[in-house]
Amino acid sequence: MTDRARRKTRIGVVVSDARDKTVTVEITDSVLHPKYTKTVTRQTRLHAHDESNDANVGDTVRVEETRPLSKTKRWRVAEVVERAQ
Repeated sequence: MTDRARRKTRIGVVVSDARDKTVTVEITDSVLHPKYTKTVTRQTRLHAHDESNDANVGDTVRVEETRPLSKTKRWRVAEVVERAQ
């Protein structure tokens, strides 16, 4: 397998595109609580590099792991899966 095939990928929704070439993506995950066995929704926010400023707020995007691009950016927008309405 190549290095690119082993990179982590996540699908999330763009919640902010205020910065140049950077978007904030929120990843939502449902996990089972270990003690109470209730489904809990957890959100993680990632800062992703968007070279062409293509993604807008509300878009569903696929991000992939990459080398550190800045203090907080460790992800890159691979594709826009679905545009916001």
